[in-house]
Amino acid sequence: MKSLLLATSALTLALSTAALADEAVTKAAVLDTYADIAEAKYADSLATAQALQVAVNALIEAPSAETLDAAKTAWLASRVPYQQTEVYRFGNAIVDDWEGKVNAWPLDEGLIDYVDASYGGPSDENAFAVLNVIANPSLTLSGETVDATEITPELLESTLHEADGVEANVATGYHAIEFLLWGQDLHGTEHGAGERPWTDYAAGDDCTGGNCDRRAAYLKAATDLLVSDLEWMAAQWAEGGEARATVTADEDAGIQAILTGMGSLSYGEQAGERMRLGLMLNDPEEEHDCFSDNTHNSHFYDGQGIQNVYLGSYTRIDGTEVSGASLSDLVAAQDADLDAEMKAKLDTTMGALGAMKEAADGGFSYDQMLARGSEEGEALIMGGVNGLVDQTKTIERIVAALGVTPIEFEGSDSLDNPDAVFH
Repeated sequence: MKSLLLATSALTLALSTAALADEAVTKAAVLDTYADIAEAKYADSLATAQALQVAVNALIEAPSAETLDAAKTAWLASRVPYQQTEVYRFGNAIVDDWEGKVNAWPLDEGLIDYVDASYGGPSDENAFAVLNVIANPSLTLSGETVDATEITPELLESTLHEADGVEANVATGYHAIEFLLWGQDLHGTEHGAGERPWTDYAAGDDCTGGNCDRRAAYLKAATDLLVSDLEWMAAQWAEGGEARATVTADEDAGIQAILTGMGSLSYGEQAGERMRLGLMLNDPEEEHDCFSDNTHNSHFYDGQGIQNVYLGSYTRIDGTEVSGASLSDLVAAQDADLDAEMKAKLDTTMGALGAMKEAADGGFSYDQMLARGSEEGEALIMGGVNGLVDQTKTIERIVAALGVTPIEFEGSDSLDNPDAVFH
């Protein structure tokens, strides 16, 4: 009798524990984790942008090869947490509407500063392709004269960014700053990044490139604006913020937002527009971080962002972990095999992106991978593309398994209609 009572008690405890576990895997808990991770990622993005701001100010105050290198290093560090936030874009309108201010690409850099003669001039697509704001304190935009004597964040954001409605007129954000630190990458599909000299920020007769004071003013304005933009977004995901409130207000819509961000970034944006398209065109101008040759890291951390949202875990820049109930938990409660499949595919993708990153870190740059006839480069890039496309198929199955309203993920001609790329 005693053994029967013990067995019954153990069974009751096991059932109770299982019930508690099932109860813990709620959509509300998953969305709380999702918002907590967003808050941490944007806080880290802000902190690294503030470190970049300090380095930029030091460069402007005392231009040298060392202070320019320090600013470049700070810029590279700032990309690590930010790229992991991109999985929040497509499912959250507040992020997608804002993202173009901070991460728009590709850009017509001649809008900002001097460019090589091979760059060309104005075109039917963009009359301001070589406007060169830094060299011109008075500008004519759409028939109106603009006083650009003082280069301020407001001038960049309100007047110059996407001037004349042209998306390539990128005047703000990470890539404008990247160009101002590295300059153009004129190496084509050979190894090598931009080589802007530190003397482009020097005073007096030591100044190269002309208008060093205005170049410094532009760099400072763009960096200050990046910091203020990230301050705003970080606040939206903090307790009481609009982004957090919106995604947690409707549980079904919130889960749909998570899956939309994962699927659209995996498929159309990263696999298509950022990776497959550039490979098809063998065009280094299609690199995401084209001036610094940091594209391999951007691709890797985009993939990492998708994985850590699914698993409900993010490692912060200080080494601490933010984690909790995850989409993985929610899927496993419905279909353990499907969850295992998703985890395996995420691991496969990260393995492929990791191999690409390792090769680039070892000296085989992303530019070289894009070169026509580079079988090794094509294999490395397509490994990532194939992994991202394949994991999207499982994300589609998860949408169905969770009973989420069907989602149309972002597409790309490079994947959906390759012939259109060459027309």
